[in-house]
Amino acid sequence: MINFKEISVSVQADADDNPVATFGLYLPGIRPDEQYQVIVRIIHKEDRFTPDIPPRDVALQWVPGSPLDLWQATVNLTENLKLPPTPPAMTHFGEPGRYLYRYQLRKAGQVVVEWFTDPFALSTDVGELGAFDFPDISDSFAWGDKDFKVPEIDDLVVYELQVEEFNVTFDGVIERIAYLKSLGVNTLELMPVTSPKLDFDWGYGPLHYFAPNERCGGVQGLKRLVNACHLNGIAVILDVVYQHVAPEFAYKQLYQATGKESPMIGQDGDYGPKADFTKPFTLQYFLAANYHWLREYHIDGFRYDNVAGFYNNNPLKDYGTLVYQTYLLSQSFERFQGTGNYSRVIQCAEDLYNPRGIIHDTYSNSTWQDGLLNKVADMAKFNYVDADFAHLLDTRFSGYPDINTIPMAVAPFQYLESHDHDRLIASVGLEPSNVQGDVRFGDRSKFYKLQPYAIALYTCQGIPMLWQGQEIAENYTLPGAGNARIGFKREVHWEHFYDVAGRSLIRLYRILGTLRRDCRALRSRESYYYFSDSRPSDGVIAYHRHAPANGQELEQVAMVFLNFSDFDRELEVPFPLVGIYREMIDDRQRLSDGNPPNEIQVQAVGERKKVIVPSNYGYIFIMK
Repeated sequence: MINFKEISVSVQADADDNPVATFGLYLPGIRPDEQYQVIVRIIHKEDRFTPDIPPRDVALQWVPGSPLDLWQATVNLTENLKLPPTPPAMTHFGEPGRYLYRYQLRKAGQVVVEWFTDPFALSTDVGELGAFDFPDISDSFAWGDKDFKVPEIDDLVVYELQVEEFNVTFDGVIERIAYLKSLGVNTLELMPVTSPKLDFDWGYGPLHYFAPNERCGGVQGLKRLVNACHLNGIAVILDVVYQHVAPEFAYKQLYQATGKESPMIGQDGDYGPKADFTKPFTLQYFLAANYHWLREYHIDGFRYDNVAGFYNNNPLKDYGTLVYQTYLLSQSFERFQGTGNYSRVIQCAEDLYNPRGIIHDTYSNSTWQDGLLNKVADMAKFNYVDADFAHLLDTRFSGYPDINTIPMAVAPFQYLESHDHDRLIASVGLEPSNVQGDVRFGDRSKFYKLQPYAIALYTCQGIPMLWQGQEIAENYTLPGAGNARIGFKREVHWEHFYDVAGRSLIRLYRILGTLRRDCRALRSRESYYYFSDSRPSDGVIAYHRHAPANGQELEQVAMVFLNFSDFDRELEVPFPLVGIYREMIDDRQRLSDGNPPNEIQVQAVGERKKVIVPSNYGYIFIMK
């Protein structure tokens, strides 16, 4: 089994109080009896660009009897190692600070792999380098989130973001927490945060699995972000890539060079070298990564990329075992404990081919699925609305289970946009003269067309998810294929926040976020589409959301009206409960303008009432 006490790098004081760095590396099948040698190359970060100061090369020793072929070395950081040529007196080696390291593989004195990075590096520098600090500051962070609890699955509102595109660094995201809360967001989904190679990319060719990107703020930066989110009631989940790796990943690069069978990497696939879950070390490795993020970074769950590539519809193997074992590990953390007899750890599977089955049969409690996204893109492009759209807002009608086999509550993520697709406004219409290479841009002057879709998102069953910038009408498209999809930085245009389109949409998103948070009916599992009263051919539909009474709260109903047409439409529907219903999207504006609230009084169950719904807009009437 993987034991972090014997791998990666640890810095401690020896018997004479000297700082000693211990390096450990698992290389299954790589042994000295075949004349292999493993070298660690170390340099102080302040020396790395000084040509007269070479790295210190230290040979690792194979540990006999290790089932994973452990190689280790111990280095006294203050000892003057007399290796030719003798380092000049100006070296920083031995001084406090950050040290960089990498490994080299030799056979019979000949270099086999010039440079490979530590697959268990807990900290990195920018690029393919491991890093550690002397004195060790890894345990110095002061967490303040002991009272935080992960929200229940039905209460989640998720915001997907790429840190560098959103606001440069982890600390930059912290600066936007108040903004995110104003949208009703209580969960961040961070696109891959582990260290990539030097070039910008979205992180879907992973090189490291245990270290946050140094360019974004590294170890301390990610901890600051998670802690700040927890103090504001926001959970944090990581987008993790366990189906494939970068070609430079150690267990691919090293074993390809030696001709030996890799302990965890199989054939190359469409997205890179594939992780082979038939090999026991593979599951051990990724399970160790999950536990590391849960324990060391207080992460609240994972969005698993491309699960279809390593699930194979068997809940007892591969992905099924990974999420089951992760679930068991999560039970020891207080933040996942709630009123139910299950852990609240968020495990979201991106399985676009079997989203219903994967949350029913495995310990995943949520799933990415493109059903709603594909539908709204088609509706926006061809200017129509139909009953199928309304049915997608009702996850029960669409065949999603309420619970899985544990049993615990499960639900799909629902989204209009994601990092994998063009912006929705590009389906409404493109700017005719704005083309930059393979990228076209949606016509932001038509932002108002997005409004009924936003209302639908916040009033649907399932877990609403926003992709960064959709709330201010970001408008780029994605190239159909190639590296430009993941290697071209598309920074959020925060200036849109201040223009007409941005101001109008952000106002609506903030109102909707507040309503979903405060209205229990909008977070419920019950919907009813008024199929016989809606008029999709005129672009107008209605449905209600219902929350039954419980021991503390009365029964509640929210009536939702959506108009996708360019004309005001009248719709008459039966209201399900007696009471006064008040329209809440524009309520504050009406009152501030000195107008009375828009209320409907229902005196009998099923009484029919007429509502005039503004064009490209919608109303939410909530029973008082």
